[in-house]
Amino acid sequence: MSEAPYLSDIAAGPEQAICRWVDMGGALRIRMGAFPSPGARGTVLVFTGRTEFIEKYGPFARDFALRGLAMATCDWRGQGLSSRLVADPCVGHVEDFADYQADARALVEFARDEGLPEPYFLVAHSLGGCIGLRSLMEGLPVRAAVFSAPMWGIEINPVLRPLAWMLTALVSNSALGERYAPGTGRETYVDVEPFEGNQLTTDQATYEWLKSQTTAHPALQLGGPSIRWLHGALREMRALAAMPSPDMPCLTFLGTNERIVSPSRIHDRMRRWPGGELVMVDSAEHEVLMERPTMREPCLDRIAAFFHDNAQSNTPAARTG
Repeated sequence: MSEAPYLSDIAAGPEQAICRWVDMGGALRIRMGAFPSPGARGTVLVFTGRTEFIEKYGPFARDFALRGLAMATCDWRGQGLSSRLVADPCVGHVEDFADYQADARALVEFARDEGLPEPYFLVAHSLGGCIGLRSLMEGLPVRAAVFSAPMWGIEINPVLRPLAWMLTALVSNSALGERYAPGTGRETYVDVEPFEGNQLTTDQATYEWLKSQTTAHPALQLGGPSIRWLHGALREMRALAAMPSPDMPCLTFLGTNERIVSPSRIHDRMRRWPGGELVMVDSAEHEVLMERPTMREPCLDRIAAFFHDNAQSNTPAARTG
C-alpha cells in the first residue's frame, strides 16, 4: 500500500485521516480511508453509495468519533479517486457485481492493517446496502449492521421494468454495455439538479456542500451507470431477494419520501429479518443520514447505541438462516 490523497479541503472531517492505495491486480487500485479515534470501542465500516467517495463521509467520521467509534471506508472501483474502468470516466461501471466483494474484503484487511479497533460494525447506504447484504451473507466480520435506504430494489416504472431487463440483457456483454443506461448521462446529479425538488435531502446546507465537493474536485464527478452496471444490479438484487436474511442484528433507516430505491423491497426484506428493525424517518429523502440535524442526530445516536449494545455479541460474523 502507498499513500493516497485525502481532500481535506472538502471533507469536513476529523484532522486525523489516513488514505492509501490498495492494488487489486493489473492497473486497478482502490482508495481506502481510515479515521482512527483515541479510545474508540470499535470501528464502523462504511459502504458508500453509487457516485460517492471518502470525503463525503468526513462528517460521519467526526460524528462517530464523538460517539466512541473509529471509521473506515473506500471509493468503490469505478468511482471516487479509485480506478475508473471504461474510457469515459463519468460512466459508473463495473464488470461484475461480484467484483465489489473483493473491494469489501480489501476494506476489512485495510482496517486491520491500520490497527483500527474491533469489533467491526457495518453502515451501508444505497448501493452500499446491496454490496453489504451480500457481504453479510458471505461472512463479513461485523457484529451488527445498519442500512440507510439500501439498494435492494430500484424504483422503475412497472411498465418499463420488463424493457429494462430485456435491453440490459441484450447488450450488457457487448461494447454497448459500457454506454450510459437509457435516461442517464455524464452529469453528476448534484451538479445539475437544483435543491428544490431534489431526491437526496431536505437540508439545503448539506445539498450545497455536496455540490461544492465535485465543483472543487471535478475528478470526483460521476454520471449515470452503464448498461452493464444496471444489468448486474438487477441480477444481483433479484438473487439477493430470494435468499434468507443473515443472522445478524440489523437496523434499517428509510425516509418516507424515498424515490430512488424501492421501499417495497426494503419492507419485504425487513419483514423477513429476524431481530431486524425498520425505522421510518418522517419526511426524509434518500440520504436519511445526511438530512436536517433534527432528523440526522437522533439516527446517529440510535446507531451508536445499537453498536455499543451489540459490541459483546458472541457472533463475530454473519450467518444466514
